[in-house]
Amino acid sequence: QVQLVESGGGLVQAGGSLRLSCAASGRALSTYAMGWFRQAPGKEREFVAAVKWTGASSNYADSVKGRFTISRDNAKNTAYLQMNTLKPEDTAAYFCAADRFGSGSANSHEYSYWGQGTQVTVSS
Repeated sequence: QVQLVESGGGLVQAGGSLRLSCAASGRALSTYAMGWFRQAPGKEREFVAAVKWTGASSNYADSVKGRFTISRDNAKNTAYLQMNTLKPEDTAAYFCAADRFGSGSANSHEYSYWGQGTQVTVSS
């Protein structure tokens, strides 16, 4: 079992930055692909970014490419999502997820473990 806890959300003005963290316990993250997803009120959960379990590749939703960066620190058992140039449309609850030996898929169904989420609100 892997337990995931997100942190780092908050209220920020458009154009600002936030860094989300996803701390894992129970197992080492080094064998897990990590993904970030988000869900805005009244909308379905959508893919944001993911990194392969090896760390060798990552992929991003078109809406965040060039603004968001996913990373991982296996020594700290933590994954991160650096979010720059935030826009009001980035407002959502952000969730991290883990998929053992995963490729870093955009498909949420491939992830076995999920955190409880952290709220990001971007004001205009």
